[in-house]
Amino acid sequence: MKNSIQAVIFDWAGTTIDYGCMAPAKVFVEIFNRMGIEITDAQAREPMGQNKIDHIREIFKMQEVSSKWFEKYGVKWTEEDVEKLYNDFIPLQVEVVANYAELIPGLLEIQEELRNRNIKIGSTTGYNKEIMEVVSVKAEEQGYKPDYVVCSSDVVAGRPSPWMALKNASELNIYPLSNIIKVGDTVADIKEGINACMWSIGVVESSNEMGLTYDEVKALGQDELTKRIDQITTKFLNAGAHVVIKNLDELPVIIDKINEELSNGLTPHVL
Repeated sequence: MKNSIQAVIFDWAGTTIDYGCMAPAKVFVEIFNRMGIEITDAQAREPMGQNKIDHIREIFKMQEVSSKWFEKYGVKWTEEDVEKLYNDFIPLQVEVVANYAELIPGLLEIQEELRNRNIKIGSTTGYNKEIMEVVSVKAEEQGYKPDYVVCSSDVVAGRPSPWMALKNASELNIYPLSNIIKVGDTVADIKEGINACMWSIGVVESSNEMGLTYDEVKALGQDELTKRIDQITTKFLNAGAHVVIKNLDELPVIIDKINEELSNGLTPHVL
């Protein structure tokens, strides 16, 4: 068995498409607003990367949101409320997601690089199949087509559990798991990779944590950009990331470094 990277599993929104992870953040804000509850962009983004119904539940658990709900409705939120908002989320996300499916700069070049190295490309997402049917078509129209896609609705539990990543490994027939890299833009992504015993890499500039469009990132002053990159890098490393990269352009060099570590008998540790 070759002891080198054989597959890279990418997240979708914020990692390979939808720079800044705009689509889901906007929809989470909207579905709560429709219930008369204002939430901030930061609150909408905090649980990003999880299965979307879990994401909604985590927003409800925030003290400020729970208090607003009680003040408006006179009762505590329930699982029925979570399911109601999730049922509102899906059609609205399907409606708008195509408008936020532009590939992140550098992705096609990385796809070509991985193909040239005979490295397989997997993917995981907090979106369900209905949403991904739209996203996958839009991505393929632009030239991006991973070898395998796993949705949170395909497994018993989404991130931070390892099941989507492990389903990729199984379907791509890649083992040991130390021969796989997981790349994502949220803490949940990083924990998914760690829990799957894979190399886990966080990407910063296009991330949900940055929360800005490509043009907005490029318009930042160098001092502000550096400060934000450093803050997100620290957050990802504290979550257990083995490596943090600014953008996908840095991935080939990281693969080479990991291959060196694998050849020396080193494997990703589990935190």
